[in-house]
Amino acid sequence: MYINCHSYYSLRYGVLSVPQLLELALKNNLTAFALTDINNTSACLEFIREATKKNIKPIVGADIRNGSNRCYVCLAKNNKGYLEINQFLTQHLHPQKDFPEIPPQFSNVITIFPFEKVLEFEMESFAEDWHIGISVADLNKLKFSHLKSHTSKLVLLQPVTFSSQSHLNIHRLLRCIDLNIVLSKLPELEQGSQKDRMYSQSEIRERFEGFEHIISNTQSLLDDCKISFAFDDVRINQNQATYFSNKEEDYKYLEKLVYERISKRYRIVDQIIKTRIEKELQAIRQMDFVSYFLINYDIIQYAIKNEYPYIGRGSGANSVVAYILGITNVDPIELDLYFERFINLYRSSPPDFDIDFSWKDRDDVTHYIFKRFPNTALMGTYVTFKYRAVVRELAKVFGLPKSEIDDFLKGNVQNKKNDHYFKLVMKYGKLIHGFPNYLSVHSGGIVILKNPIQSYCATFMPPKGFQTLQIDMHIAESVGIFKFDILAQRGLSKIKDAIELIKENQPQAHLKDIDDTEPFKNDPAINDLLKVGDCMGVFYVESPAMRTLMTRLQTQDYLGLVAASSIIRPGVTNGGMKNAYIERHRFSEKRKDSHPVLMEIMPETYGVMVYQEDVLKVAHHFAGLTLSEADVLRRGMSGKGRSKEQFDALEKKFHSNCTKKGYTPKVIAEVWEQIKAFAGYAFAKGHSASYAVESYQSLYLKKYFPLEFMTAVLNNGGGFYNLDTYINEIFRCGGTVVNPCINNSDHANCIKGKTVYLGFGMIKDLEHRSIQKILNERQLYGKFKNFNDFLDRCKLGLEQILLLIRLNVFRTFEPNKHNLMWYAHINGNKQKTPNPHPQLFKPKRTNYTLPALNGNNLIDAYDNLELLGFTLQDDFQLIKPGNYPKYVAADLKSFVNKEFTIIGKLVTSKSTQTSKGDFMAFSTFLDKNGECFDSVQFPKIKEQYPISGIGIYWIKGTVAEDLGYYSIITSQLIKIPPIPDPRFSDSNKNQKVI
Repeated sequence: MYINCHSYYSLRYGVLSVPQLLELALKNNLTAFALTDINNTSACLEFIREATKKNIKPIVGADIRNGSNRCYVCLAKNNKGYLEINQFLTQHLHPQKDFPEIPPQFSNVITIFPFEKVLEFEMESFAEDWHIGISVADLNKLKFSHLKSHTSKLVLLQPVTFSSQSHLNIHRLLRCIDLNIVLSKLPELEQGSQKDRMYSQSEIRERFEGFEHIISNTQSLLDDCKISFAFDDVRINQNQATYFSNKEEDYKYLEKLVYERISKRYRIVDQIIKTRIEKELQAIRQMDFVSYFLINYDIIQYAIKNEYPYIGRGSGANSVVAYILGITNVDPIELDLYFERFINLYRSSPPDFDIDFSWKDRDDVTHYIFKRFPNTALMGTYVTFKYRAVVRELAKVFGLPKSEIDDFLKGNVQNKKNDHYFKLVMKYGKLIHGFPNYLSVHSGGIVILKNPIQSYCATFMPPKGFQTLQIDMHIAESVGIFKFDILAQRGLSKIKDAIELIKENQPQAHLKDIDDTEPFKNDPAINDLLKVGDCMGVFYVESPAMRTLMTRLQTQDYLGLVAASSIIRPGVTNGGMKNAYIERHRFSEKRKDSHPVLMEIMPETYGVMVYQEDVLKVAHHFAGLTLSEADVLRRGMSGKGRSKEQFDALEKKFHSNCTKKGYTPKVIAEVWEQIKAFAGYAFAKGHSASYAVESYQSLYLKKYFPLEFMTAVLNNGGGFYNLDTYINEIFRCGGTVVNPCINNSDHANCIKGKTVYLGFGMIKDLEHRSIQKILNERQLYGKFKNFNDFLDRCKLGLEQILLLIRLNVFRTFEPNKHNLMWYAHINGNKQKTPNPHPQLFKPKRTNYTLPALNGNNLIDAYDNLELLGFTLQDDFQLIKPGNYPKYVAADLKSFVNKEFTIIGKLVTSKSTQTSKGDFMAFSTFLDKNGECFDSVQFPKIKEQYPISGIGIYWIKGTVAEDLGYYSIITSQLIKIPPIPDPRFSDSNKNQKVI
């Protein structure tokens, strides 16, 4: 009898989750009710799935409102009506326009107008599926209204938003957060009534005594509605079913493509390859995944046509068909990748193809997909309230001062004055934590469906202009919607940009085919970079953790890098297998410690589980599960299992089979615990191999074209480290980085010879239109001849000109920027918005004789720091003079287990929590020669000597060595103050100028 129930997907209004709403319905003995969230259908599919499990008939719809103005409630009679409601919502949500006060004439939708709305519009005639909604609060008014004569149109429209006083309190707080007001200012119109709750059936019948027809009319509405979707084990694949007109045509085309392209991947097609292809093709056909492969192939062909670099990875990388089609660049036969990791008969969802494009190309690829396939949308996701964020919001609602909120979040709770309010903040912060806060876009998921997108939910329009589902991937997969992962990364654009820079800067250079990585994998000079961790700027392997790991492993080949890419993941470490692998890799005598059966199963990794496939191998060979069962076990441990009962049965079978094989309970338990710790976090081997291919492409460029490569890194926003670190790398590789130059720089950074000219786009506060004006003038009329020529041709405001002068952009005309500043003040355009119209005659410039104005490196350094974010100078020369240690990173190996002092420029510092809950830090520094070294600050030292931002530090500690990797166990760490800016400090007038 309830047809207007809200969940907490009525964002910042509702308070009940779908399970809570269903429990409330069961408590009140309901056999059917409707979920109608405000202006969205986000929870409808979850509600249908969960209600059916509890033998409650689900009815779905939407509560249509314009702000606080309740318009009407729409209920879907059937799936067609659900589509109509979603289309109606979408038509108004996309342009963000108000809903009409009178709805359109739906075909399969029931519309209920609130009693007050009918009175307001003086409605006398009603369409067939229009009704008048009466709530408990409306009953007394109805008794005295002429509307009571419309007996066949009256239905119960009792909003259900709360079930307790606590829920009402949460609701009011959410409304304040939404409106950004304090609680005392919350208007009555902006909140629900305390009567918006679910009454028992007996209480409803008692209250509606004399109006029993309202109850019976409502029950008739519920009986008339029926909606159906299949979920989970009985779900139906909702993705686009065919690529062409029918499945047979699709399969013939796929088969044709494979056999046409096989020679491009394999010179010799032996029986192993033939058998694997036939096995895969039959499985792909049997599992009805042919169109999925062809759609991915179509997307890749578009990228190839437009020369967009890409990397195909995910479980699909285990497929030889995907390799032959060019979706991935990893040979699963060469790497012995398990077919069942990619596809098995237990699997009803397609394999994962995570396709990475350059961040510059991804939007165009997305545009193509939307244009190419009719029923396309981005996958949605819900951003939930996080505890600290909601505490801050609630404290504002209670009117608490920001300083007290900050102190409270830092753990300082000594203020007794507002103690009562902070207790309320903590209480309700815990209750609201985890509520959906707002809709967002999944990082890369795109759905391509066989039915109209709005068959499943409404969509919204984010800023980039691609319609996006109001549901997330979990409920989408449950109903049979499987996303295509079209992702963006900067590593690919670094490679592409580096190649373009090489062609411009070294047109005679012999540049190898970047897609043919075999020569790179076998190049000792490239592999030596891995061995010593010299990988600054290289995709996926430049972080301190990877640099450390590769040094300890002495990584020097492709397979070693593939292993390192997976070992770095938490699963291997959590299972205690990381150190075991390193020791067995470096010292053959340690390999005897592995279990003989595991060693036989995984000889390549010395009996240690490194890849997701290793779970399959162990479950299959060690425990005797079939490969398909083993993959179900793996998916269950990674949180992707479809059936807990199925997983539990396989766990029992695992233990039972191992016992029958004669393994001791201790060994069985150890292997099982390793699988549990490992499976949820590890990479598939094909995934790691795909990343390793891209890493080798970057390594080739870094080794043989380091200056162009590092310039490309700068142009793509850097990577793991700040930009200053990559500039240091350019200096270390023999290049020079200089300030932007008026006649040599572009918007992006460019390289000429061995000199990298920073781009105008690097200058903070320099407007885009100023940059465009400079570049357009230079392109159309040639380089600037002198400063006056610049002033005549580029009518920039004085503030913009001064930014350029402070960075010595005009140094080829006048090396003394202080002289230019005076000249610009006298002759520059002082209007913020200069006259854009061309002048017939050049203005006469005033030229005064100026006194000698001396600058120095220190002033330049501070100007660079302010306007670029780094000094472009030797920062070790910018600290206050002192007796500093002379040691550098290369000296570490001579001081193992000895005390060592050094000064270093902080690159990055990462805090991590110990098992006791304390925090320690791992920090990376550059020495005076630009070489990296690392230090560890254990909890007591971290607390006593905290890292306080980028700068030069004096570091004292003991050198530790671990398999050729050296680091400093810190005992003291002190930041060295810089020499102050002489323009703002009187105390340094006599200080020596650098």
